[in-house]
Amino acid sequence: MKWNTQQRLVVSSVFSKSERRRFVVAFLAAALLILAASLTAKGAELSPDTLKAWETYVQKQNARAAGYSKATPFLWSDQSPDRLRDLHTGKTVVDSFGETPHRVPHGLIHHWIGAVFLSRARLDDVLCVVRDYGRYKDIYSPNVVESRAVRKAATGDTFSLRLLNKTVVATFALDTEFRSTFRQIAEDQWYSISDTTRVREVENYGLADEREAPANTGLGLIWRLYSISRFEQRDGGVYVELEVVALSRDVPGAIRWFLNPVVRRTSRSSIYVSLQKTEEAVLQPALAEESNKKDATPVKSASSIDLRVARVQNGPMR
Repeated sequence: MKWNTQQRLVVSSVFSKSERRRFVVAFLAAALLILAASLTAKGAELSPDTLKAWETYVQKQNARAAGYSKATPFLWSDQSPDRLRDLHTGKTVVDSFGETPHRVPHGLIHHWIGAVFLSRARLDDVLCVVRDYGRYKDIYSPNVVESRAVRKAATGDTFSLRLLNKTVVATFALDTEFRSTFRQIAEDQWYSISDTTRVREVENYGLADEREAPANTGLGLIWRLYSISRFEQRDGGVYVELEVVALSRDVPGAIRWFLNPVVRRTSRSSIYVSLQKTEEAVLQPALAEESNKKDATPVKSASSIDLRVARVQNGPMR
């Protein structure tokens, strides 16, 4: 229902600004309580139709990645001059990928993409960080609380993560296992694909009776995860791009209008933080080395400093 100007004026005259603010806050709080109750009181279960739609979507992404070649732009960043300019000024760029969320039977597929340019970084250093799974709990804390490599090979790895996710409606943990493959398509171009082979919600996380929920049950806020990462060294640094695709349960239609913007902000923030923390992990050793070099610079004697000051104040000494 749309209100005309006269109706808005009546409401404004009846309720003060502070009263209207309290009403909005109370309304949103009630909506959150209803949503939290609907999610926690009745667990969800991943249906075969939802899983089939997810697998179809993932197959399309795999086919797109398999089509990378020199004939087509490898980087998403290269598809927009404005995007490249932002990256070269030090910005981290994040956007939704197509229609997000993408509705499937009884579920939602969330697809986001982001990029960062690591000036003066080397490709080998970037790949070393992204394959150092044991350090993920340190690099990506507090969202990753446990991490370890299960198996590593030349072109593929298996690793496990315990993920901690805090949302507006719930704090929950996931025990996950990922399969990751790496492909080199040119001397300075690599990409990797990661997907979950195991996802279990951790019920009562942090409590004495903490336990794993049965497979494909629980809150359903994250059923599956899939990602594509691209790396290219050029222009004096390394471009790092990250696509993340997540499958979740659908949300009640009555509160979808409220929850969708929250989910979008959370998804955008998650990609942004992941890229930022990757940048810090890659560049930190180089910055520490530069700092050590500065600390090791010999300190000039007082007489030499006095001489320099005298030259500045009085001009060249003859």
